[in-house]
Amino acid sequence: MEEFIVFITLLIILPLFVWERIRHDIVALLALFTLVIAGIIPAENAFWGFGHPAVITVAAVLVIGKALEFSGLVDVMGKWVMKIGDNLLLQITVLSILVAVASAFINNVGALALMIPVAIHIAKKSNHPPSYILMPIAFASILGGMTTLIGTPPNIIIATIRSERFGEAFGMFDFTPVGLSIALVGILFISLIGWRILPKRTPRSGDEPFDIEDYIAEVQVERDSKAEGMTLSKIREEYDGDFQILGLVRNERRLHAPSRTEILKAKDVLILKTDADNLKSFLDEAELKLVGEKKFRQDAVGSEDIVNVETVVAANSPLVGQTASEMKMRSRYGINLLAIARQDTRIRKRIDQVRFKTGDVLLLQGREVIITDAMQRMGCLPLTPRELNIGSPRQIALALGIFAASIFTVVMGFLPVQIAFTMAAVGMVLTGILPVKKIYTSIDWPVIVLLGAMIPVGQALETSGGSEIIASGILELGNNFPVWALIGLIMVITMFLSDIINNAATVVLMAPISISVANNLALSVDPFLMAVAVGGSCAFLTPIGHQSNTLVMGPGGYKFSDYSRMGTPLEILIVLIGVPLILYFWPA
Repeated sequence: MEEFIVFITLLIILPLFVWERIRHDIVALLALFTLVIAGIIPAENAFWGFGHPAVITVAAVLVIGKALEFSGLVDVMGKWVMKIGDNLLLQITVLSILVAVASAFINNVGALALMIPVAIHIAKKSNHPPSYILMPIAFASILGGMTTLIGTPPNIIIATIRSERFGEAFGMFDFTPVGLSIALVGILFISLIGWRILPKRTPRSGDEPFDIEDYIAEVQVERDSKAEGMTLSKIREEYDGDFQILGLVRNERRLHAPSRTEILKAKDVLILKTDADNLKSFLDEAELKLVGEKKFRQDAVGSEDIVNVETVVAANSPLVGQTASEMKMRSRYGINLLAIARQDTRIRKRIDQVRFKTGDVLLLQGREVIITDAMQRMGCLPLTPRELNIGSPRQIALALGIFAASIFTVVMGFLPVQIAFTMAAVGMVLTGILPVKKIYTSIDWPVIVLLGAMIPVGQALETSGGSEIIASGILELGNNFPVWALIGLIMVITMFLSDIINNAATVVLMAPISISVANNLALSVDPFLMAVAVGGSCAFLTPIGHQSNTLVMGPGGYKFSDYSRMGTPLEILIVLIGVPLILYFWPA
């Protein structure tokens, strides 16, 4: 009966993971609570997953990655990359290698996020479509992550599961022989062939993805007009127009993102974003006057401090699932939302009521001195090259020294990885490399919650006998198959799940099944666990399987089906070379 409840729970949550209307971490918690209420997971053990070494290690790695960024190391690499010539093949190759190397030691999504603005700048400068470059470097970040223990959560999870079951974890570089070989072949394929089968997505307009100038107008409040004496919120309620109030000019001084309670006076000028039809009806009804040729945007005091910035919504952004109205973006962050683009489709109307999704490209307007901080607080990543913060050589050397020392202690077996890396993260803070306030903002909390909730669910799959039933089904399906075919089957199943649900959740579920298959055949579990690790990292067919894929969807203008163009041959290639590599380095 217990395994039946576990199966029903999994059959419910897997579509919810794919549906994405409910966040992954919430879905994982729902599964956990269901199994606790059913008595399959003891209540006192419900949250032990949050203290699991894999969860602690993932959090520590994210903090270390952010510290390396703050040290200036990543900016030094970015500055060097900006010198690449106009040759597209060279650009893709160099960017892919750089992202893959960085992804081996810091969070692969973080490594990609740092390179996206650089890649877009290089593409524009060379007059190449960004779609030829962004998906290749996203895939390269995934390939690079599988080369070391800390490169991706699936490797960390597999290592800790092996430690719990068999007393010894996979080491820091145990994943390298297989992972590095796959990464090299994968990057070779991406650089020489893969990008050529991608669609050519032309930028929406010239140098700027958004061209909103034609939709911004200045209107003046006339004396004794209906609008005089009304608050800005009353104006929106009264006329219910599809417009945004971006600013207010009073006595030649611009108020950026004015308060909703601001009372309009005669001669005030409102800076609006709207279209021609809505503007005409609003002018007539509110008795306002269209003025100037956008002169108040340039001439008003304070206007020169207002900038427009493109940004992409990251997976851990608090904006995901919310609207601009619900988030109170203007009052909370002091910025205006001018436009949203999703999968190369511009959303122009009622954008304050649009629910944000990961990968959405936003055009924000705000004061130059606060907009960078606002983007960080909103969990958004800039799409234009930022000011490089190179940092001092001392900081870079110190950060690398701390990181290298932690890796050394792990490789030599002096400390377990979760202790060594947590100490390194604390060391980065104590030495001033990473500001204290950045410790918790650098952690991808939805992933941490997802892992903490799914680890007990994965254990319940095994203790209930569910993993044994699935393993028996795989063995029956592959009856009389050679070992290499079963390992390939495990890898393909893991790949398939990883393409539609979070890769960490996939590995948590597939690891006990692979162990059961190995035990039933009286074989070493290592090649089966390696197959799960590789398969869990290979989410190349959809934009939802991995955060790196989602991150480039908006900036690259990709459609859902575009990923399978390059992803399908890449996954086939990985299976063909991955299985023999696993059996060579990890004999059954």
